[in-house]
Order: sequence, then C-alpha cells, then structure tokens
Amino acid sequence: MNMTEHFFNHPLVNLHYYKFGQGDKVMLCFHGYGMHGKQFTLLEPYLGNEYTFYGFDLFFHKQTVLNNNSIEVIKRGLRKAELKDLFIDFCKDQSINKFSVLAYSMGTHYATTLAEQIPERIEEYIVTAPACLKPGAVVAFLSRNKLGNKLLEKLALSDKGMLNLLNLCRKFGFVDDKGHEILHREIATYELRYSFYACATFLRELKTDFKQLVESLNDQNIKSIFIFGKRDSMYPPSIANKIVPKIKGATTIILDENHEMIKSDFAKALTEVLV
Repeated sequence: MNMTEHFFNHPLVNLHYYKFGQGDKVMLCFHGYGMHGKQFTLLEPYLGNEYTFYGFDLFFHKQTVLNNNSIEVIKRGLRKAELKDLFIDFCKDQSINKFSVLAYSMGTHYATTLAEQIPERIEEYIVTAPACLKPGAVVAFLSRNKLGNKLLEKLALSDKGMLNLLNLCRKFGFVDDKGHEILHREIATYELRYSFYACATFLRELKTDFKQLVESLNDQNIKSIFIFGKRDSMYPPSIANKIVPKIKGATTIILDENHEMIKSDFAKALTEVLV
C-alpha cells in the first residue's frame, strides 16, 4: 500500500492525516473514538483504484493538535460552521471539489455535520455504527448538560471516578460487556481520561439536526449508506428506523458483528454497494 502522511496547518488546528489509494473519487474518512486516521486503510485493496482516501486523526487523537488547546477553548466547544470552514479550506488546499464521507461511531458526528452544512459538495454519505443518530443518554448528559459536563470534568481528573462510572453503566445496562471492554481501554490512564473529557466537551455542538440532514441528503440526491452490527448494543440497527425511511434510496447494511466491525466483512459489504 502506498500511504503517505501529511499535516494541514489551519488557524483552528494542525490536522494530521493519511492519504492512500489512487482513484479519481475522493473519500474523507473519520474514525471512531480512540482510533486514528489509518482505521480505514483496509479498504485500499478493495477500493483503492476507485477512490483516493484521506484519513484524518480527529481532535484529541494521535498527532492532530488544536492551535489553542486551553481548557477555555475546549469548554467553549466547536461550532458546526467552524468544522465546515476547516474542511472547505482543506479541500481548497488539496484542489478537491466533490467528495464522499465515510465515518465510524464518533466520527459520524463529523461526517453528518458536513452533510448538513455543505451537501452540495458531497457525493456519498456512509456512516457505520452511527453515534450521530443516537449518542446515548449518558453521553448526552455528560457532554451537553452543564451539570453533567462538570461531573465529567471532575471524574476525568480523578483516579477512579470514570472507571467507577463505567462499571455502574454496565451494571444498569447502559453498556454491554463488549462496550465496557472498549471504553475501559480508552480511560485507563489520566491522559486518556482527559482526552475523553476534551473530546466529549469540544464536540458537544455537533448534534444532528435530523430535519436538515434529511433535506440535505434528499435535495442533493446523495447516496446514503447506513452500516450496523447486528450485535452492537451501543448503536443497534433500530436507531435508524425513524430516519432511514425518509431518505431517498438509502441503503442499510447489517453485519454479523458487535461494535468493533471495521474488518474484512465490512470492506467487502461496502465494496459491493459502491462498485
């Protein structure tokens, strides 16, 4: 695989990304929480002749760093227009006109914001384990509720607070054993817990406007693909029941997977509907 690494230095952020594939079409890729811009490189053998992929390290992940990383900026949060402007500027720098978006879990908030804000630039909208459709009551409380976010801040700065909260969420069924295992890996150290707090807090404004999303996808005839894991209790297929029927020609794919589904079956299934 011929993959290269780059930085796009923007007033908001020094954005690190990977470029792979050599196709004429462009795919902007947004990974899941705790992952990185290489998450979708498994698609290169399948779709690398059709697409050129740009896989970004998202905010508070790996080598991407805000130019102002202060707690004040994190608490103010990221506006949808700011994210739109970042990627308009990126596309201008790379001479990209039209592009598709591919996202997994947390990354679906990024892809959905672009679909809402600049649908005229988007050819395909592909979301996997779409947290954008239903982020969950606990996440919404900790990120968007003022009291909940203050609680998250205190938990993130404590040694065992977030670990105890995670165990409580499993006890009451908010996350299953697999979800608990995934999240536990991501909050095992102070640095990881702080990143979790920063990520949840900074991105809280990227809340899906369902009316706008449906209108954008339909008005621009954007090919829309929703991918779920049959055994994913965090983002089960049922969360799409209200929105997918409203989107013209939307495709739903259900894989025999849990939440960790970016594997060969995912690549094969996506290839079948894109090529």
